[in-house]
Amino acid sequence: FDMSGNVGIGLTGTDVPQYKLDVRGTAHFCKVIAQYQGWCDFVFDEKFQLLDLDSLEHYIKQNKHLPDIPNTEEVAKSGIDLGEMNAKLLQKVEELTLYVISLQKQINKQQNEIEILKQTKN
Repeated sequence: FDMSGNVGIGLTGTDVPQYKLDVRGTAHFCKVIAQYQGWCDFVFDEKFQLLDLDSLEHYIKQNKHLPDIPNTEEVAKSGIDLGEMNAKLLQKVEELTLYVISLQKQINKQQNEIEILKQTKN
């Protein structure tokens, strides 16, 4: 314990706990519940602007990571908030779902056009 009520486990010497629970080492949990405000259902709002795939590819080539996801240096320096990261990863899954739906629509349209061309040639 320290005077602010922080608890440290696995701290040595003059280490002072920096968080309410500061574990230096491995911790085992059966269940963790993280409350997080700002869930990512906004991705499915009609006003949400999904990056076009060319822009996404350009961003990835330039930055070497996905938009809104911290890079290696940021994680090494500051760590990650698991609740926030879980929400961001879910957002990326939801965005991928929208890309897949869009691509499937393109495939279906092209398949229909191919079928029409086949029929007109016969």
